[in-house]
Amino acid sequence: MTPADLSRCVVSAVRCAVEDGELGGAVPARVVVERTRPGGVGEYATPVAFQIAKGAGVRPAEVAEVLARRLGAVAGIERVEVTGAGFLNFSLTSLSAARLVRDVRRAVAVEVPDMRSSREPRERLVRAAVARIEAAQGLGPGPESVVAPVARRDGDVFARYGADAVAWAVLTTPARETPEFCDALLVQGEGNELHRVRYAHARAHALVRNAEQLGFRPEPGEVDAPALLRVLADHPLVLEAAAHHRAPERLARHLVELADALLDFQYRVLPKGDEKPSAAHRARLALAEAAGTVLAGGLALLGIDAPTRL
Repeated sequence: MTPADLSRCVVSAVRCAVEDGELGGAVPARVVVERTRPGGVGEYATPVAFQIAKGAGVRPAEVAEVLARRLGAVAGIERVEVTGAGFLNFSLTSLSAARLVRDVRRAVAVEVPDMRSSREPRERLVRAAVARIEAAQGLGPGPESVVAPVARRDGDVFARYGADAVAWAVLTTPARETPEFCDALLVQGEGNELHRVRYAHARAHALVRNAEQLGFRPEPGEVDAPALLRVLADHPLVLEAAAHHRAPERLARHLVELADALLDFQYRVLPKGDEKPSAAHRARLALAEAAGTVLAGGLALLGIDAPTRL
């Protein structure tokens, strides 16, 4: 059970409960499931019961109890708990690294028009990124976002920092806040989040190239890398939430988290010294390659280049 599977399971549980007469109201087309905050219950949570309760004229806690009974029997869900006034909280069974890698490899990028120009204002950057994310989720365009303008003249900003750095500064800033531009955007070091994301992507490609020189290729398998697996598994849900809230900054923050996890993991991928390549090395390489694929896809959705060498 991946987080994306969980989201679909919640929608299915609501639909079945409505069809069986346990719940009333409309069945939502999509349900956003998000990771619980530190100190929360379980790994993921959703407020869907509040949405259903409003249309059914019942208390959210009653809706949550109905859904908890149904979802508690689903394979891959270890435990479902109701907290507060009606939040559903989930604990999932362990992730399969091999399946996660295969899912990433099977994912097909949605082709959307390139909506970026070298001197476009913030509004165009945000709308273009949201359009790409919605297209990746199979959604049509929603209402336009209201964003605070860039504080300086667009031409001056683009001329000084370049299109990719400006896009990153804009798209990591919530819509109603004003982005800040500083010389840190130009620093090619770990203090620059955009650099870390692009560097992690380039490192994934370098690992594959180095492995080819050693005579082995990536092959999905089980890997002991809980931090990287967790962040990678969250990616479909992050995209769904970014589309639902029309908030590209959610995707940008996730890419930074994924890049940091990959950069920590990279030292375990290739054999060291006289060590021979093993099934474990091939599985680790496949996981690193999958993370690099997700980083490249995320940057493309934001309209930012992802070089394979830095």
